[in-house]
Amino acid sequence: MLRLIALPILAILATSPEGGNAVTASAQETITPTCNAGAIQQGGLLLCTGEPGTTVYMNGGAVAVFDADGRASVGLAQHAETDVTLRFTSNGERFTESLTLATRDDDFRVLEGLDCDRVDARTQEQIDHAGRSWVKKQAAFQEFNEGAGIWNGVTRPSEGPMSSPFGPTRRYTGVSAVTGEACDSVSVHRGYDIATPVGTPVVAPADGVITLADGDLYYEGGAIFLDHGQGLVSVFMHLSEVQVEAGQRVTAGEQIALTGNTGRTTGPHLHWSVKWRNTASDDRGGDFYIDPALLLEIGY
Repeated sequence: MLRLIALPILAILATSPEGGNAVTASAQETITPTCNAGAIQQGGLLLCTGEPGTTVYMNGGAVAVFDADGRASVGLAQHAETDVTLRFTSNGERFTESLTLATRDDDFRVLEGLDCDRVDARTQEQIDHAGRSWVKKQAAFQEFNEGAGIWNGVTRPSEGPMSSPFGPTRRYTGVSAVTGEACDSVSVHRGYDIATPVGTPVVAPADGVITLADGDLYYEGGAIFLDHGQGLVSVFMHLSEVQVEAGQRVTAGEQIALTGNTGRTTGPHLHWSVKWRNTASDDRGGDFYIDPALLLEIGY
């Protein structure tokens, strides 16, 4: 269920002066907050409208604060409960909204005969490289920039067919080319893969600020983190050329990189993931990835 409701609901509150003699009253318009728009599905994103400064609560905790334009974005985890109750506090008033999420049906895949060094860090050199990369990534995820998120639409970041969707659980088996040891691991694919020849242009899917631009992260290879605002970060992996710098502001459709086959990959492609971060909390432990394909389907 993907939809965008452009018009907020207005609740008109009228008060009468004491004594009851007057027939006129001052009226105040209050925008009733709602999150009944966006990709209303497990792994999707709620687009919320209401008064600036409104706080949204879900599952007992604050998950977003409306920006100066009265907008917020609330992520939905891959395995979120399908019956969702949202609570809002706005100008001293409290509101409640109930939504039903469309469900997912993600599959299980087995990838056999892999070079284990392209799956896990195994040697000390690999482990050290992965550790340095992890520090850089965590620092980038701590940085928040102002922005409209995806409210102005989403552009597909590269040309080519989708080769792997967001959500399937993968089991990897194989042997390390370095140590000769076998490997067997399981993980969930948190991105949207686009099959591309090496050197295909990559463009920004929405406006934002570059928070990480690195040509040699261990798992990701050449990688870019792009903060769109409202807690949303696009992550691009396996790039052959990074064409932007940290701190640079880019616009939707602007070229930022070339696709490649760097990092831990089994072939040339662009891995695009989108992480939702809770703008109402300093605890990054509750942040998670959402499905980029659902963002592309939202009607604006």
